[in-house]
Amino acid sequence: MTGAGSGPRHEHSSLDAVRLRRLNRWQAESLREDLADLYVESSHAEAGETYRRREDFLRRLADSVRRPGFSMLVAETATLAGCAFGFPIARDGTWWLGFEGELPSSVEQLTSSGHAFAITEIVVHPHEHTPDLARLLQTQLLADHHASLGATLVDQADRAVHAAFRAWGWQDIGQVRKPSVSAAQRALVLPLGERTAGRPDGLGHNARTQRPE
Repeated sequence: MTGAGSGPRHEHSSLDAVRLRRLNRWQAESLREDLADLYVESSHAEAGETYRRREDFLRRLADSVRRPGFSMLVAETATLAGCAFGFPIARDGTWWLGFEGELPSSVEQLTSSGHAFAITEIVVHPHEHTPDLARLLQTQLLADHHASLGATLVDQADRAVHAAFRAWGWQDIGQVRKPSVSAAQRALVLPLGERTAGRPDGLGHNARTQRPE
């Protein structure tokens, strides 16, 4: 997902070569096989795991596409280089079902006010030498939806993905166990509010990003 030994000038020129394109649910469904190929190529699946990983990805994509407000961004250079997709979290908080312990009040408030957006997947082709493409995709997807809070779930055993999100500024707020998922997951959030003395974590409404009521 990231490049090595690249200075700021190289990073800027690489990102300049990337075109971001927004897809609606019908366009995303028409690209499902290409997106699944991209996921498999980026997942470093072990022998015998490719089919299962591909089917798991297609299941997550199909589930996300059905959600109200579904949105996808694809990154293109000469070919499909990456994608990110997700949906607004429903105000009733059902997305957080299975959270162990007490959900932070600030997260609960941002969810109930309709300003939280769940990112289901971020995929970047391993041969794409574009530093920070994954971060660019997530940042733009959240900005497109005027979110004050990004949220995602990561398999607890997937330490590499968890570390990547943490490096991008996401905060781990606890464990989630959902009946539909066998493994425990970590809940991560990305605050997009202003950091103040009263809210040093940034978990508050951001007048510059939050969507109109």
